[in-house]
Amino acid sequence: MKLEKAGKSISIIEVTNISRHGIWLFIKGTEYFLPFDKFPWFKEAKIGDIMDVKLLSDHHLRWENLDVDLEIDSLVDPDKYPLVYQN
Repeated sequence: MKLEKAGKSISIIEVTNISRHGIWLFIKGTEYFLPFDKFPWFKEAKIGDIMDVKLLSDHHLRWENLDVDLEIDSLVDPDKYPLVYQN
């Protein structure tokens, strides 16, 4: 049996990796790294909750179970968005 070449991804948003340092998101053709030191809401989250991300508009991400909303621009330049959760 000959396998066909893998097709183009049809997913608009996808969690591509989770490591002890952070998570990687693939959004509309661009990959973003979210380090836990800049995005601490995800550090102790369940994998299923991290994976359950929705793109609500061209620039708005939502993790319903974590009650986290992020603008895509904050992934590009997190220092522009200095509000970081404090324990």
